[in-house]
Amino acid sequence: MGTPDFAVGVLNALVEHEYKVLGVVTAPDRPAGRGRSLQPSAVKNAALRHHLPVWQPESLKDPEFLKTLHELNPDVFVVVAFRMLPEVLWKIPKKGTFNLHASLLPQYRGAAPINWALINGETQTGVTTFFIDHQIDTGAIIDSIACPIESEDNASSLHDKLMVTGTQLVINTLEAIANNSAEPKPQTDSDQLRSAPKLTPENTRIYWDSPAEKIVNLIRGLDTYPGAWTTLIRNGQAVKVKIYQAQSTGLNSELAPGRLSYDKKSLLVHTLDQQLAIKIIQLPGKKKMPIESLLNGYSFEKDDKFV
Repeated sequence: MGTPDFAVGVLNALVEHEYKVLGVVTAPDRPAGRGRSLQPSAVKNAALRHHLPVWQPESLKDPEFLKTLHELNPDVFVVVAFRMLPEVLWKIPKKGTFNLHASLLPQYRGAAPINWALINGETQTGVTTFFIDHQIDTGAIIDSIACPIESEDNASSLHDKLMVTGTQLVINTLEAIANNSAEPKPQTDSDQLRSAPKLTPENTRIYWDSPAEKIVNLIRGLDTYPGAWTTLIRNGQAVKVKIYQAQSTGLNSELAPGRLSYDKKSLLVHTLDQQLAIKIIQLPGKKKMPIESLLNGYSFEKDDKFV
């Protein structure tokens, strides 16, 4: 059970390791693109390439859907980047339902663990498999693998690394379940746990009166989707701008946070402590582009600022 690219590697590995995949459950086709035509999920495309049965229920409690899964008599459900399952579904398999989560649980429970690990400046994360229970990401841990976060990592690169590591972990977990050697351990809660809530316009906004390092971490944590955003004030008009890459210059800020310094090749933004060099940017109605490309045909003015 899965939907996005992150789950495709696992499905491919299950087939390659000759597990008997009885079928694939994924999200219904959704409108996408300029024509708003229905588009299948990445997992559906992969399942069709492997000639596997695909189910796309709007409701996971649909009686006919549940009956079909019961009749398959599955040993285990493997869940990767899907949605919360009702108990009537996850209790079907004889050996349980387990989920692959892109963090070292119990840290970063929630919808966006890769993003929040970067946003919070972590130097290590990982992947965890756990048996699903009634709460989100709280079930007994089966196994985990740690993964370092390098200074040059962003959401795109960390996603790809964890996808590879997570695929291996799923195979390890299935082998342990098949051999009856899995030893699930309950998760322990503490006051030190960080969460990974859904990304929203409120928690993806750049606040320029923050330290430069914090802003860079926010931008690198959101580079794939949805992009860190700010408001450009220009001639008294406000427009929403997204920034996908920035780096600290090491230069102390000399102007108020959000004020700009620029020339024909670079755009610097002043923060609480240092100036940031904007590397990849997106203006309304435009594609994201390197700052040099933007500056070829766009001129900032003296009073322009980000807020």
